[in-house]
Amino acid sequence: MLLLVYLVLVSFGIVNVYSATFSETSGGLFDLTQAVGKQVFFLVFSLFTGIIILAINSKFFEQFASLGYFISILLLVGLFVFGKTVSGATSWYNIGGISFQPSELAKVTTALIIASLLSKFQSDIQTPRTLFKIGAYVLLPFLLIVLQPDPGSALVFGAFFFPLFREGLNYSYLIIFLSVLSLFFVTLSFPFGVVVGIIVMLIFLLYFIFKKMNPKVKIWPFLIFLMISIGFSFSVDYIFDNVFQQRHRDRINIVLGKEVDTQGVGYNINQSKIAIGSGGLKGKGFLEGTQTKGDFVPEQHTDYIFSTIGEEWGFTGSFFLIFLFCLLVLRIILQAEKQTNKFRRIYSYGIAGLIFIHFFINIGMSLGMVPTIGIPLPFVSYGGSSILAFSIMVFIHLNFDANRLNDW
Repeated sequence: MLLLVYLVLVSFGIVNVYSATFSETSGGLFDLTQAVGKQVFFLVFSLFTGIIILAINSKFFEQFASLGYFISILLLVGLFVFGKTVSGATSWYNIGGISFQPSELAKVTTALIIASLLSKFQSDIQTPRTLFKIGAYVLLPFLLIVLQPDPGSALVFGAFFFPLFREGLNYSYLIIFLSVLSLFFVTLSFPFGVVVGIIVMLIFLLYFIFKKMNPKVKIWPFLIFLMISIGFSFSVDYIFDNVFQQRHRDRINIVLGKEVDTQGVGYNINQSKIAIGSGGLKGKGFLEGTQTKGDFVPEQHTDYIFSTIGEEWGFTGSFFLIFLFCLLVLRIILQAEKQTNKFRRIYSYGIAGLIFIHFFINIGMSLGMVPTIGIPLPFVSYGGSSILAFSIMVFIHLNFDANRLNDW
């Protein structure tokens, strides 16, 4: 089933890349001068690579994890000397007319190295030493990608912390992270006095709930948490104005509704929403999208491919795509739970988190629900490096699933 879902997704991607880049003078599916021709080439190459991966002994991937990670770091460092700058980011190598983005390879190797670290007998997820090592391995590619600068691709590396919770990491870390993130956006959206009132109400509500559950609960930890929360809220405006770049501030303000700029920084999101909304229930039909054919949505075959799907395939096609992604992620997780080997299980959880973050953010961008950070829709968006990297992830998982009863 997982292989079938993968094949449907990549085929649907080819169809929509063709539609998003179609013109009366464009060539066919195998014209390597066109985006769709390059996408077909990389799909065939990915399938060929996948067949090789399925034939490799499963133990190889754990043995290769450290070397693969080291190679991906070298490639990321090499960009600052040999890289090609595209849209302001030095994220690509250009070799013989073929562009390669090493940050995509880094996602595969980071998933392998994290699985390798956590599967060691001496690794205890609760100890600061283990958490520091894992954090360092994730932070290194993250920082190198941010410096390109490509913060969107860097942010998705946060998905590698999802497997940690499956392996026993205390959920308080996740609660703290989500609380900080929520408080950040709430502070940007409402006056400071309203935010303080919300914080006080929520914290005292939590105190009374815990007090009812355990009468011995003290109030002072909640008061400390209250002061920290108010202090952080007070610093949000400074962080937003002095740490974030203007383009980041503009994109966040557009999503929060604090700015309306349909001709400037909000143009992409506005046109994407128009395209998706115009598709209605069943869509306008293949190659019939007026927004798509008029090139109203910039980067429509890459970051905003979902707007093509929404316009030409409507709610029905959009829902079907989201269903396929949910099925893919759930299938990977269910198969991971059947693993008898810890390394394989952690790796599968890592790529499930990575695929979920990618598709959630990309579709959220197209709908104007999250700020535009420029990451592709896995298997669907145009991009040879992306389709190759995600295909490698899936086929390694398929290799592990085929050998799940073998403990090496």
